[in-house]
Amino acid sequence: MEVNESLLKELSKKAINIRRNIIEMVYMASSGHPGGALSIVDILTILYFYEMKVDLSNSKDENRDRFVLSKGHASPALYATLAEKGFIKKEELRKFRSINSLLQGHPDMKKIPGVDMTTGSLGQGLSAANGMALAGKLDQKSYRVYCMLGDGEIEEGQIWEAAMSASHYKLDNLCVIVDNNNLQIDGEISKVMSPYPIDKKFEAFGFEVLRNRWS
Repeated sequence: MEVNESLLKELSKKAINIRRNIIEMVYMASSGHPGGALSIVDILTILYFYEMKVDLSNSKDENRDRFVLSKGHASPALYATLAEKGFIKKEELRKFRSINSLLQGHPDMKKIPGVDMTTGSLGQGLSAANGMALAGKLDQKSYRVYCMLGDGEIEEGQIWEAAMSASHYKLDNLCVIVDNNNLQIDGEISKVMSPYPIDKKFEAFGFEVLRNRWS
């Protein structure tokens, strides 16, 4: 698929819809994490509407690309994206965090179409993504695994154990994305427990690192 002006406009429109739905979801629930959800909208839009191979008619297709939202508290962004993609009815978004709702505070792979991994306990998502990527290589599958980490989340030691494992097993079908918004619940990550320089740390663990244009 060629990236052209028409496609960029379409992606921009979808990103706006996703942001609008995130704000409405959190407002109606009077609960949730809007900041950490809004900061990953552009990335999710690119992944689900341009980059990833996902089959709306078969959300469990074994050849699909996988996405792991390790920072599971940012679930409004994932839910709104899945709704925009067609996996979830948009009416469900209004029930976010309601009792007996399909869409609770953290993603549940057993209940929600399009969710590849149940997440919420910070620091664990990359380990799960490693397992998916390793399984793909062992099964000689061509799918890719994308894992979204929070920059506050990477203060967890398990992240670096998983990073070491990913490098050791040469998981070149794994893409790790760090949402570097510099905020966590206790304040700025640089003041709480600074993980900087993030890029150099991942490079030291054997990753090829790409930085966005604002870095």
